[in-house]
Amino acid sequence: MLKNQVLICTLIVLASGFFGSHIGGQITLMIHRQKCQNQPWGLKEVCNAWVTPGALWQGSTTGLWTGLVLGACVSGLVTRQRR
Repeated sequence: MLKNQVLICTLIVLASGFFGSHIGGQITLMIHRQKCQNQPWGLKEVCNAWVTPGALWQGSTTGLWTGLVLGACVSGLVTRQRR
């Protein structure tokens, strides 16, 4: 039973981390791109291209860690043995 618990816990944590990474990257990208909205068309595209890598990196990293921690808590609750 212990091997199944470890496998289930690991899968939940990894899925939660990847999901958090994706959502965090998208949210941070939208926030950073709002800063470019007041620019004229040509400069807006340059601004968007400039902020995208940093925003995705920052949001994905934050979302990954948040997802991993929350996933570990949830999977620990799901897989614990009752006495």
